Order: sequence, then C-alpha cells, then structure tokens
Amino acid sequence: QQRDKLKQYQKRISLNLERERALARQLLREGKKEKAVLLLKKKRYQEQLLDKTENQISNLERMVQDIEFTQIEMKVIEGLKIGNECLNKMHQVMSIEEVERIIGETQDAVEYQRQIDEILAGSLTEDDEDAILEELNIITQEQMELPEVPSEPLPEKIPEASPIKNRPKPELVAAS
Repeated sequence: QQRDKLKQYQKRISLNLERERALARQLLREGKKEKAVLLLKKKRYQEQLLDKTENQISNLERMVQDIEFTQIEMKVIEGLKIGNECLNKMHQVMSIEEVERIIGETQDAVEYQRQIDEILAGSLTEDDEDAILEELNIITQEQMELPEVPSEPLPEKIPEASPIKNRPKPELVAAS
C-alpha cells in the first residue's frame, strides 16, 4: 500500500514539474526572471523529493522480497521439521534389533530353499542324467543340419583375359 501511495505521489510531482517548467518559460518570456528562478528552485527541490521517493520505493520493494523469501524459508523449515518427526516415528516403529531379526530370518529362508533345490537336483539318477544328455545331443544335431556336398567335379581353371602386371612395391623410407 505504501508503495502504491508513493507511486501516486511520484505522478503528482512529475505533473507539477511539467507545469512549473512551462510556467517558468512563460515567466521568462514576460520578463519576470526572478519569479522564474524561484520557480526553477522549487522545481529542483521537487526533483530531489522525486529521487528520495524512488529510493523509498526501492527499499520497500527490497523489503517485500526479503519478507517473501523469509516466508518461503519458514515453509521449508516447517517441512523439514515434519519430515524429521515422521522419521522419528518410523524409527520408533522399527528398531535395529527387529531389522536384524528380519534379515536373519530372510537369510535362513534362502538357505533352506537352497537346501531344497540341492535335494531336488540330487534326486536324478545316472540314467536320468544320461537321458538328458542324449536328448541335448539330438536337439543340437537337429539345429545343425548341414547342406549336402555336391558330387560333381570342380571346373578347371579358366585363363584370365588380361593378366595383371606385378608392380614392384614402393620402398618405405624412414623419416628422420
């Protein structure tokens, strides 16, 4: 609100400055130099007021920005506080001992499953192993069918129409 009031004040002063400048020109034309000088002094004083007003507006805007930033910082701090409280509640619900117990149980379950897998894998007899390997060989051969070899003799070599001249290879010279 203060900023808006100061801007209105600036507009009023700017309008007064224009009017007084025009009035000073008129007084000079009429030969009233002393009144024109007095009017120009008043105009100069109002210009200084205008500069002060601009500085005050700048200060107010800076203060508003600082307040807005501080409000954002407060919201961040409040969010951090809530997050910290939430973490503390979660830590109360789950203790380190409980986590260690759960990890231990999980490791035991994994070990138990590995033992079951070993028992199941060991239940195959040698005959089963041989049958599995034989089936693997059959599948492998089915996938690798080779084409038949032609039974016709190979054609004899046909002489070339224009022989290629053997050019001597250029010698490589080492740069020093």
